[in-house]
Amino acid sequence: MMIDWALLATLVLTSGLAALGGVYGLAAVQARAHADRRRIFAETEGGTAFLFDGEVLVDATPEARALLALGGAKGPPWVRLQAWLAPRFPDFEGQMLRLQHEGRVSLTSVTSGGAAHMMLLQAETRGGLTRISLIDPEEQAIRPGEDAVTRNAVEAELQSMRSVLAKAPFLIWREDAAGAVIWANAAYLARAAQRPGTPDLTWPLPRLFDRPVSDGPCAGRRLALKTPGLPDNWHDITCLDDGDGRLLFALPADTVVQAESALRDFTQTLTKTFAHLPIGLAIFDRQRQLALFNPALLDLTALPPDFLSMRPTLFTVLDAMRERNMIPEPKDYRSWRRQMTELEKAASSGLYEETWSLPSGQTYRVIGRPHPNGALALMFEDISSEISRIRRYRADLELSQAVVDAVDQALAVFSPAGLLVMTNAAYAAVWGHDPGESLTDATLLSLAAHWRQSTAATPLWAEAERFVADPAGRAPLTGEVRLTDGRLVDCRFTALPGGSTLARFGLPGMPGPAELRPPADRRRA
Repeated sequence: MMIDWALLATLVLTSGLAALGGVYGLAAVQARAHADRRRIFAETEGGTAFLFDGEVLVDATPEARALLALGGAKGPPWVRLQAWLAPRFPDFEGQMLRLQHEGRVSLTSVTSGGAAHMMLLQAETRGGLTRISLIDPEEQAIRPGEDAVTRNAVEAELQSMRSVLAKAPFLIWREDAAGAVIWANAAYLARAAQRPGTPDLTWPLPRLFDRPVSDGPCAGRRLALKTPGLPDNWHDITCLDDGDGRLLFALPADTVVQAESALRDFTQTLTKTFAHLPIGLAIFDRQRQLALFNPALLDLTALPPDFLSMRPTLFTVLDAMRERNMIPEPKDYRSWRRQMTELEKAASSGLYEETWSLPSGQTYRVIGRPHPNGALALMFEDISSEISRIRRYRADLELSQAVVDAVDQALAVFSPAGLLVMTNAAYAAVWGHDPGESLTDATLLSLAAHWRQSTAATPLWAEAERFVADPAGRAPLTGEVRLTDGRLVDCRFTALPGGSTLARFGLPGMPGPAELRPPADRRRA
């Protein structure tokens, strides 16, 4: 029997190839099965799905990552996803807590906040991981395989941004590299259409402002929008580089301009007022540098204008005044420096007010007062003439008192209100007391009480009280009283001009002024 070796070889080769193909096919199936087990998302059609381990994002589909990039929230993925889902799904946080116990939760969105379609949220836990899927049922039925959730989210955010730009109450526009207006918001277009002589809006859009600068940043520029027959409208211009062009914003600044104008006018008014003040004014800021001074300060301190214009410090100004003998000279520099430090502290609390007697004979009144924001104001006033008048007045009073003390009769002068104005030395000798030694103001009533105690009973003192209370149109009041020691005193009350009253008391054989005891100061202001 003959063996067909060719046929046998063909059968063996065919069997080997079939076995080899089966092995490769089985290996491919097993490799695909292992690959499917290693994939987190087994869906091949895409979709919007997230996989979290607690709040840590383990994996997400491309569409899900695109959805996370849409929101304006900052932070980790779970925070951004929660910020996007919470407004659309009621009680999202509470449902996520329930998921830990039930293992699966399905939520339905509300059709508000710009959402055009209802969405479904499916959340489940698998092996300690949380899987969240978003589905748009309507779009999934019409266009299976498309990511409708991300597309709707993009459209909703685009609609929201367009609404914000359309309702913005200030002007926004975009310029290209050549300066042409290539886009503008509704406020800009409405303002352009209101300008007289402006035809229908066509391309390119009209320009409302001149270009702030040719290049570089333009923040801080303030421009006026001029309309014939109407006041200028001021705007603060801010621009940002935007590719080959720039994006510009014009914020209304009329209120700020009016406030600055009012402040400028008020400052000018104060400056003019300070310029005519005879009092020297120096205002030092928080760092105790000279911030403001008036011309009178130059005359009173003899400091040069260029020195004050350099904004010297408080102690530098005081040192310069000391060199010009415009400050009372202390015994040594250390005590003077300590005195100036105390001046600064007292002025900061509003307690400094002193009189400086200068070596030149001038007298200054110096007042320190605190100002807002830690500033300090010093005021210098030349009161030399006032001090001279006071000294002359005191000299006149002393001379008048000396003349009155030289009179032999006891005298007492009362004001229209019944207050004791003055007495002389003879009065103290007659009545045995000097009203000037008392710290309280003496009155006719208090002196009449003393007179009653020093004399026998008499109705004269009651008549004297009525006379002093109303001396006008009455004849002089006279009478005699007897002292407790037996001496007789002649009393006479006479009206003086202006409603004052003069009381005179005489004793027979009164001693002369030289024999009287020198009284204390009996003057009354």
